[in-house]
Amino acid sequence: MALCTFLLLLAISLAGGMDSGIIGGKVAKAHSRPYMASIQINKHHTCGGMLIRDDYVLTAAHCLNRGVYSGRGHLEVVLGAHNISKHEQNQQRIQVKKYIRHPMFQRNKEKDYSYDIMLLKLKNKAKISKFVKVISLPKKNGKIPANVKCSVAGWGLTKPKAELASDVLEEVTLKLQFDFECKTMWQQHFNTERMICSVSDGKHAFCQGDSGGPLICNTKPQAIVSYTFEGNCINKQYPQVFLKISYFLPWIKKNMS
Repeated sequence: MALCTFLLLLAISLAGGMDSGIIGGKVAKAHSRPYMASIQINKHHTCGGMLIRDDYVLTAAHCLNRGVYSGRGHLEVVLGAHNISKHEQNQQRIQVKKYIRHPMFQRNKEKDYSYDIMLLKLKNKAKISKFVKVISLPKKNGKIPANVKCSVAGWGLTKPKAELASDVLEEVTLKLQFDFECKTMWQQHFNTERMICSVSDGKHAFCQGDSGGPLICNTKPQAIVSYTFEGNCINKQYPQVFLKISYFLPWIKKNMS
């Protein structure tokens, strides 16, 4: 049991801050997800995110873990991108003015991933266009049923343990799991009120660092990519975990007002 707990903690603590990854997916149609943001530190893609207002991007709190980002790095978001290795004409690179982590994410030197959410206030407003658009958040806190098929997109690894990330945006379809199954596997690390998870089929998954991007169900962003099992993104035993956006709507609105 002690070994199991250690592995769970290792899986969570190392899940973010690396290059993004989509396993078993396909290349997304160019600019078909105009709300997607590439969060970059010193020009290096670190996480995904989504544009929820012309001056705010929503992402995961652990994307700026102290070990990854000390505050001295050059933090930016890139909008309107398909291939992040190129200077595409439609891209907008905007500096981050400040980041707002949920205050409950880190307490007593321990990270609580059930509060793994963060807002990025942009220095300049994004110019809304065909290639850059705001995505609407869910209007209320509701239950997301199991077996619904949703999608995740990101720039990154297409195979577990690969060294190079993908330059182009990729996407994958995932099926949601029952809450009790998520809780059974992740135990105290899974909060049924604030989290959901996807079915572990061993073929389709996001990978380490694809954190912060949206889980899209029926064209709406329902959750944020949070964590997966370290070392094996397609682990069939441990489901991948997302943070419910609807639970945090009051916090989001308060901090953007």
